[in-house]
Amino acid sequence: MRAWLLGLALLTACAKGMPANDGGALVGTAWRLRTIGGEAVLADVEATLEFPEAGRVAGRGSCNRFFGTVRVDGDSVAFGGMGATRMACAEAVMRQEDAYLRALEAATRLRRDGGRLTLEGTGPALGLERR
Repeated sequence: MRAWLLGLALLTACAKGMPANDGGALVGTAWRLRTIGGEAVLADVEATLEFPEAGRVAGRGSCNRFFGTVRVDGDSVAFGGMGATRMACAEAVMRQEDAYLRALEAATRLRRDGGRLTLEGTGPALGLERR
């Protein structure tokens, strides 16, 4: 019984010490891309970002579906192992998708403010809103 109580106490202490934004808070959320580098995205094209389960990311780049891995530690974020379908769309849509996916892979920090998510890093900042 004492071992069980000690284990519960340790688990509780560890949980309290975890960063507030450890990625778990993003699991099950879906976001719509609104800006790339402060510029509005195409109005008639939906680009999304979803966190279907811990460590996984998916969405629509603008034309194609994408998927990959994500690691969140506090306000640090890293996307990797990205893959996507390869359909062709209008040139403007493909340019937007390319800019979005490159900025996503370059993101190193995230900030969540209610229904808004901002990703920043070595590329242009991404502004998203909750779907």
